Order: sequence, then C-alpha cells, then structure tokens
Amino acid sequence: MTLCHFSIAHTQIKSRSFHRECMPLAAAGMAVRYVTPADITGVRAGVEFVGLQKTLTGMRSFFSVPAILRQLLRQRADLYHFQDPELIPVALALKTIFHKHVVYDAYEDFPSIALKKGSLPVFLRPLAAKIVAAVEALATHCLDGVITADPLTLRRLAHTGKSRKLVFFNFPNLDLFPPPEAKPKRFDVVYRGGLSSRAGTLVLLEAMRLLAERRRTVRLLLIGYFDDTAFESELRKRIGSFGLSASVELRGRMDHEDMAQALSEARIGVCPLQDIPKFRLNIPVKIFEYWACGLPVVASDLPPIRPFFRNTDAGFLYRAFDASELARSIGWFLDNPDAAKRMGQNGRSAIVQRFNNQNEIRKLREFCVQISGTP
Repeated sequence: MTLCHFSIAHTQIKSRSFHRECMPLAAAGMAVRYVTPADITGVRAGVEFVGLQKTLTGMRSFFSVPAILRQLLRQRADLYHFQDPELIPVALALKTIFHKHVVYDAYEDFPSIALKKGSLPVFLRPLAAKIVAAVEALATHCLDGVITADPLTLRRLAHTGKSRKLVFFNFPNLDLFPPPEAKPKRFDVVYRGGLSSRAGTLVLLEAMRLLAERRRTVRLLLIGYFDDTAFESELRKRIGSFGLSASVELRGRMDHEDMAQALSEARIGVCPLQDIPKFRLNIPVKIFEYWACGLPVVASDLPPIRPFFRNTDAGFLYRAFDASELARSIGWFLDNPDAAKRMGQNGRSAIVQRFNNQNEIRKLREFCVQISGTP
C-alpha cells in the first residue's frame, strides 16, 4: 500500500504528520511519500520526500490547484492524506474527478483558530470561522475519511457526512522519547510550544516574578516560536523589567528529534494555556512529551487535558489565569524533590503503558486499509 501525505502550508515538517504518522507507518511496512515545500529530499526514516515548488504554495488559490494535482497524481498512491484546510479544494478534485481515496486530518480546531487570527480584522473573524467550518463539513461529505487529534474536535464533525471518522491522539513516539537518563538539570522549569498571550507565556513569566520576590531563583527554559515580533519585544522587555534576564533562556524552534534531550534538561514541565475556544477543545501535546521525559507537570485546568490527570498522579492542575497558584505549584515541586521525582516517574509509566503512539498507529493503519481496500 502506498500513502501520500501532502502539504503546502509548512516549510518545516510537522511532528504529527511525519514523526507520529508517516514515519511509524513506513516502519510498519507501508510505502509512504511526503509531498512538501520543505527543503528535504531523498528518503528519511523510511519516508520518501517529494519536493513541491514554493511558487505553488505561495499562490494558495484555485490557479495553483492544477499544478499541485499533477504532482500528486504522479505519486500513484492508494491513499492521499493531508492536514491543511487550504488544500480541501485539491482534495475534492482528487476525489471527485480522479476518484482517489482521500483523508483529511483536522489536527487543530481550525474554526476556533480563525476566531483569533491576528491577520484578519476583528469583524471578519466570525465569518472566517463559519467559512472554515462549512468547508470542513463539505470535506466530511465528499472525502473518504476525517481524522482529528482529540474527541472534542471530532464531536463537531462526527455526525456529518458518510466519511469514516477517527481520533488519532498526538501521543509521543517512544522511538524519539527513550527512557530518561539521570543527569544534572540546568533548568527548573521548561515550557515548549507557541509563545504568546493566549498560550499563557505572560502568566508563566508573572509566576517566575512572584517566585523571585520570595527569594526563589527559578531557571526557566522557553522552547518555541513567537506569534509576532511585537509579542517577542514585549516578552523580552518584561523579562528585563522583572530582573529575570539571567534566569530565563529563549531557545526558539528545534527539531523534534532533539526535543526529548532538551526537555530532560529541566525538572518540571509547565503548560499555562489560557481559557480560549481553541484550548477548550485541543489536547496540548506538550504535556505527554513532558511525561515521556519523566517530568512532573503543572497545567491549566482545561476540559481537554483534565481526564488525563485523573488517576495518573503525575502533576497539578491550576486555574488558567492564576499566576500565584502556578507559582505555588512550581514552588511545591521544588520544595519536595522526592515527590516531584515520583510524580514524574508516574507520568513516564502512563506514557509507556497507555498514552503512546504505538496503539494509535495500529488504529491509523487499520483505518487506511479499510478506506483504500489495499492491505
């Protein structure tokens, strides 16, 4: 069986599509091709990369559809798989004109993202969200399958259309998160992901300031990208004004292959996401990666992640807006290192036993076989 994943929106490979889906499927014996504008050629971890001209991806209009279609049809795949909502017109053409098997992977709640999209005027955002929702509903009627990364996102699409539905959780690929090794910790706290107000970055920084006022010097590692230069400037300004320049490191983006090593440099993982529509639906990947590295976690108490903390004994939930409560939870872990270590070990056990990619990839492979009819 040949699967073709295609993208136009990302010049860097996405960890969900490559490390959690394509790479394990290739390891399971499937022929996998990855059509992308990313500067990657040849075969990587069993996946064959096929270049897509950046001029096509920059157009992102109906005028680019024929050229993208030609490249995809050359792959002669049994199943086509994509994640970018912008590619739904291409996917509909593949299905309705060329009768290909196509799966849409709605890994984010894209209508919620449209409601907060800074590049759109505020008055246009509700309309944009409705358009995205309508296009996704059309995809569920016409395409063969729809995948989401969490049950709450699927709930909106579950009873729409005749396409097959699957929840494929973003659990860690244990090939990239081996058992953590005992080694000195350079940082007390780590956060990985987008750096923005909605991600709770300022709440986390305020918690660091409160801990510093209590004469607790807490070393913080921030791994990720900024939403925009204005927020980057604001964050750096606050780090300086809070007197935290010597205790906060901004590391930027990094390859997913290096993530486990970077997270393991810290004692505690933090997920301070704010209570907005997107985060009331999407499960934060970072929590499972922290646990995979043996870190106890302090996370915002939001509906998608709450069930995973039940009976896990691997961290604390706190009110999303409350920097003081976040600071207290971090301080408790630092004051109780033995309990923190035990809770981190509980998190690692939960990942190994339940929340890992191995079971998810079995579901995905069976899903693909059922749709394509090719074993």
